[in-house]
Amino acid sequence: DRIPTFGRTTAKPSEDAKMTGPIILVAGARPNFMKIAPLHKELVSRSLDVILVHTGQHYDTNMSQIFFDELGIPEPDIHLNVGSGSHAVQTAAVMVAFEEVCLEVDPSMVVVVGDVNSTMACTIVAAKLHIPCAHVEAGLRSGDMEMPEEVNRVLTDRICEILLTPSPDGDENLRKEGTEESRIHLVGNIMIDTLFNNLAKVDADKICESLGLEKAGFCLLTMHRPSNVDDEATLTGIVGALLQISESIPIVMPLHPRTTAKLNEFGLMESLHASEAIKISEPLGYLDFIGLVSASRFVLTDSGGIQEETTALGIPCLTMRHNTERPITVSEGTNKIVGNDPGKILSEVEDILATGGKAGQVPDLWDGKTAARMVDVIMANLENRK
Repeated sequence: DRIPTFGRTTAKPSEDAKMTGPIILVAGARPNFMKIAPLHKELVSRSLDVILVHTGQHYDTNMSQIFFDELGIPEPDIHLNVGSGSHAVQTAAVMVAFEEVCLEVDPSMVVVVGDVNSTMACTIVAAKLHIPCAHVEAGLRSGDMEMPEEVNRVLTDRICEILLTPSPDGDENLRKEGTEESRIHLVGNIMIDTLFNNLAKVDADKICESLGLEKAGFCLLTMHRPSNVDDEATLTGIVGALLQISESIPIVMPLHPRTTAKLNEFGLMESLHASEAIKISEPLGYLDFIGLVSASRFVLTDSGGIQEETTALGIPCLTMRHNTERPITVSEGTNKIVGNDPGKILSEVEDILATGGKAGQVPDLWDGKTAARMVDVIMANLENRK
């Protein structure tokens, strides 16, 4: 079940295949799908030959297929079917399978997105095979090397030829690491392309009605990071804070499978179900989730992308982490870093309920045109290589 399945027939590579071969676009996990949708559309609109590879890092319907359906992403050409596993097992499985793909199709370029294991794994394969690689969302840094995503970011950026950054802080991070200026390209935030492209399809009233919620009358919570859910004492403290918050405002919790497992393991799920003001759901599709974000009073999260979406939508966001790789959401946007101390979380929630929360502005180049700028850079690189 780990053998890649090929969805297309490839011609015998030409002698200058590295110049003229297809572009491989890699999607590994749920956050990647929102980033590849506008990029894939733009690449195809420019008549570029694109092969979409789905590594299968997230593989159940709610965490994967529904995003392809809603965002208009075509069925991937190639599935690697790697599934779950430890970081080492998952990374190794992706590398073995993706190397076979690259040898089969001989691409002119590989494009990876984000910071998941698939991102780093496919980048390493491309570098070893001397295939140019572009990284979407390059330069983001939390400064916390205990986060597996930070390790993936640093290693990916070190060996990618084209670094497509979403904000000026990304450029500065890369410069501090000694990155050549010619590799750095400030293009903007592609997550906002997807957000703007789909807002007209979002039915916030419908999803609120289905959950018995009033607009601006609830808190939306997402939580999945090991630092919050893997330690029993930490998760117990957060659940205690949520129960207190729910006495003042309802909470909606679309649960990540990892969080569900840990809540059950530590015997905490029953107390959440006992609260009538806490509504637990399965992971949601993109449109329903954005509907909830846009209709919420505020968001509690440990996600990265949601910090950006709340900033773009003007919704106050409390990030339950001690750092963020997206500091522009704090300096310019609606985001506050609150950590996972229950007292700090409660204090910040009380402030939002009393004052309305932090206001912000949408950063420059978060304008819905990032995919076009990215493809301009990609095409210029391919032309220069010719």
